[in-house]
Amino acid sequence: MRLLISFAALFLSVALLQLSSGGLGPLDALSGIALGFSTTQIGLLGSAHFVGFFIGCWWAPRLMGSVGHSRAFAAFTSAGAIGLLAHMLIIDPYAWALMRIASGLCVAGCYTVIEAWLQAKVTNETRGRAMGVYRLADMGASLVAQLMIGVLEPASYVSYNLLALLCCAALLPLTLTKVSQPKTPSAPRLRPMLAVTRSPLAAAGVIVAALSSASFRMVGPIYGQEVGLRADQIAYFLAAFVFGGALAQYPIGWLADKFDRRWVLIWLSVAAIISCMVTNVIVDAGTTAIMIGAAFFGLTTFPIYSVAAAHAHDFASDDERVELSAALMFFFALGAIASPLLSSSLINWYGPSALFIMIACGHAVLVVFGLLRMRARDTVSERTPYVYAPRTSFVIGRLSKGLRRKK
Repeated sequence: MRLLISFAALFLSVALLQLSSGGLGPLDALSGIALGFSTTQIGLLGSAHFVGFFIGCWWAPRLMGSVGHSRAFAAFTSAGAIGLLAHMLIIDPYAWALMRIASGLCVAGCYTVIEAWLQAKVTNETRGRAMGVYRLADMGASLVAQLMIGVLEPASYVSYNLLALLCCAALLPLTLTKVSQPKTPSAPRLRPMLAVTRSPLAAAGVIVAALSSASFRMVGPIYGQEVGLRADQIAYFLAAFVFGGALAQYPIGWLADKFDRRWVLIWLSVAAIISCMVTNVIVDAGTTAIMIGAAFFGLTTFPIYSVAAAHAHDFASDDERVELSAALMFFFALGAIASPLLSSSLINWYGPSALFIMIACGHAVLVVFGLLRMRARDTVSERTPYVYAPRTSFVIGRLSKGLRRKK
């Protein structure tokens, strides 16, 4: 209990930040529809977010080294608030794309500061409990953020102002805490090819994970609107995806620790293909069926990043884990930058079903590549334990390093 109290300010900042940033993507999509933006322009907003996210992941450790944790957190939060407040001042999709770069920078930078702060304060004895509460705060707030779309009016200054207030409120717990500011950790080197050399399948897996999650979360509101869902129903549609992903973590983690992780990845992708097909087939079966389809889709796609990361860490030494986590995040960011723009363009050309057809094709490629990799080499006999890996910053590997000790 004393541990949780000492980290309460950090966890509250995480929740407030997730409420703000998690609600922005779907709000932008619905606002873009209301303002007459093209489907491709709305997809560009999602891609711009991940451009800012990548920049923030790379720059945040260096800024912390220059000005410290609290000042860096304040700078990134300010960038996010400015991006939110400026939305209704300039009604232009390309100006909004620049604002979304600011929001992505805010998310990556703030998570980097929080995770570096947590890493400096936890011990190997408390790491598991701290990570558990951290995941609960993050995923719980993400779920609530999707539901907020049902009450936020699209293209409204009030809606963006409320999200900006939540972003600014995230400043208060961390900057007012009496917990001493930790020493700044060294920034991990970004070596993308480390992921490829350790596990080509894992690198491909995180790209496909980005293809699934970034497309759905950034372009899913367009799909929902195209198939006739109201704004409040789109909120439940997105929340069902997050809820399904949360339910999958523990059973998939058990399977990933018990069986060959390559088979787990392959069968997850097979299930994801089935979920994509089911989602497209049941589109006329009613709102409840669509919600169940979204939950099934989250159940099959959400854990893929963590399983791929665990598989990559099986082939890494202890001193490579932080840089390997950063390399995997790099490939995730690449996939997340490309997929919203690509999926929105396909919807524009071929209709809403193109979203899930594109995702299914990505998983089909992963299935084939996984089978080929199984013929290339055997898996290792000693494996790292499965750990849910949030896609939050390049330093997440440092925070979870103590949980990845080999059995």
